[in-house]
Amino acid sequence: MATTNRSFTYDLDYRNLNLREHPELYRVGKGEMGVLLVQPYKSEILPYWKFKTPDIARQSSEKIFQLFLDYKQKDDFIGMDMARKFLQMGYTRSRRYANHRTGQKYDGPVPDDKKGQSGAHGRQQLPRDEDPVKAESARIFYAKYLEAREDEKYKQLKKEWQQKYG
Repeated sequence: MATTNRSFTYDLDYRNLNLREHPELYRVGKGEMGVLLVQPYKSEILPYWKFKTPDIARQSSEKIFQLFLDYKQKDDFIGMDMARKFLQMGYTRSRRYANHRTGQKYDGPVPDDKKGQSGAHGRQQLPRDEDPVKAESARIFYAKYLEAREDEKYKQLKKEWQQKYG
């Protein structure tokens, strides 16, 4: 039986699994869980995910939101959810770089037994140094993320998905 972490299954063979063909295997998870795993959506959305400057973030978030709308038109909940996750990840990564110039939030390497997990794992958080350019990129992504998250059809399809698949 597959192990799950807050409902998202990490031990499926995502490199060879097309969740458009096997939608019953998809789990929403929490936040951005699985955003860089679920195919073919990852390959469809990732090329547009960029946040270096506000102009780039605006173009990226608008393109990803358009993909969200395209998936919505096709009643493709997984696509909508994955686009929402990429918008959320645009916000969180922009915020990380806004807070930490190098993108490193914690001091020192991740212990080998903790790789792939979230959290500090006993490491000290590095001091913050606000970058207004990256902060603006984060605001741009956050606005589109909220638009996707609060979309009525998205919420309806998510509820139906969770009732059907758990």
